[in-house]
Amino acid sequence: METKTLTLGHSPDPDDAFMFYALTHGKLDTGGLVFQEVVEGIEQLNRRALEGELAVTALSAHAYGYVTDRYALMASGGSFGDRVGPLVVARRPMKVGELADLRIGVPGTMTSAYLLLKLLLTNFRFEVLPFDQIPEAVVNGDVDAGLLIHEGQLTHRQFGLHPVVDLGEWWYSDTGLPVPLGVNVIRKDLGQDLIKWVVMLLNQSIQYALSHRQEAVSYAMRYARGMDRPLTDRFVGMYVNNWTLEMGERGRAAIVCLLTRGYHAGLLLRPVKLEFVQ
Repeated sequence: METKTLTLGHSPDPDDAFMFYALTHGKLDTGGLVFQEVVEGIEQLNRRALEGELAVTALSAHAYGYVTDRYALMASGGSFGDRVGPLVVARRPMKVGELADLRIGVPGTMTSAYLLLKLLLTNFRFEVLPFDQIPEAVVNGDVDAGLLIHEGQLTHRQFGLHPVVDLGEWWYSDTGLPVPLGVNVIRKDLGQDLIKWVVMLLNQSIQYALSHRQEAVSYAMRYARGMDRPLTDRFVGMYVNNWTLEMGERGRAAIVCLLTRGYHAGLLLRPVKLEFVQ
């Protein structure tokens, strides 16, 4: 295969860095493919996908509902929480019902975390903030509560914040399914041969990271933001699991369930048909 450069978007968090490490750092024979990393917050990647800017990108499962015309889902690379997920926190202990009257900092309206919270509460006041600024915004009283993703789910106690509801746990208790948070997608106009090659490489990259865990975690530490190595390793383990290698029927069912509920709640404009590439 002749040399070809593809843009690869992922968020600045340890689990994405872990799974893409081998693909972007010369650990695999890519057959001439070069991956140009675009590292941005997940909401920025969601917005880029609306315009089809990136060839391959991590994406919120929620956001996939808006880009089905341009992108297909990759069966590998998904982030699923097993009874753990985005976390709502506040400065004081409180009940879930109190959240409806509060102003909540959220990491973006196209994130899966936001969709999950909308399904739980239906209506609430919110302010969109960069995901890594939400804990401090809660502490300072800029917002009354915060919806945390990425490392904030593990580091919130360092800020003296109290968990109100774990949306992954709530989702499991309601559906019996893992909570679908992130997916990887590839632009459909790349052609079937190239798409299948990239999908295979991504799967190999995840397998490499899992079999060279210490090496890959060491790389992921550059995105740890306040987490030590054991906590970073724990965070990676939360979201790089069996569903990441191959989401399988339960993973697919979880995505279908989330997007179908979003549509019936009036949060998505049309029913979503999942299109996978293996």
